[in-house]
Order: sequence, then C-alpha cells, then structure tokens
Amino acid sequence: MPYVTISTVRGIFDVAQKQALLQRVTDLMVEVEGQGNPDFRRNVWVKIEEGEPASWSLGGMIPTPDMIAGNFGALDAAGQRVARVKA
Repeated sequence: MPYVTISTVRGIFDVAQKQALLQRVTDLMVEVEGQGNPDFRRNVWVKIEEGEPASWSLGGMIPTPDMIAGNFGALDAAGQRVARVKA
C-alpha cells in the first residue's frame, strides 16, 4: 500500500489544482506500482502537506505571501486562484 506525501508552501495550489494533482499521482501509482490494475486504486494514499511560507527557503530567502502571489497569483477566500494582474 503506497503512501505518497507532497510537501509544498501554503497558497501555491488552488483547490482544483490540488484535486488534479491528487488524481494524477494516484493514476501514476496505479500504473507503476499497481501494474495498471484498477483495483489497486483503493490502496493508494496521497497527501498534500502545506507549510507556512516562513518555514521554507527558496534560494536562501524566505518566500513571503506577496512573493508567492506575485509568482503564482493570490488565493481568494474560497481557495481559488485569482488571476495575476499583468503590469
């Protein structure tokens, strides 16, 4: 029974992206470890762990929420990605 953990900075993925990531990783585990057997799907655990930006470093810098939003777009109250404003 595989357990897959994905660690990321909170605010990088919106709800739809998380769902797609969970689905695709599960599909990959079924293909590779389950040798394509669809019954293997029920044995695949996938977890997304989100840490606060202050707990991470990117190039030696602690990413701020503004840096993350500037690169990926901010999240609204529902957890959906808000389109970045192009300068």
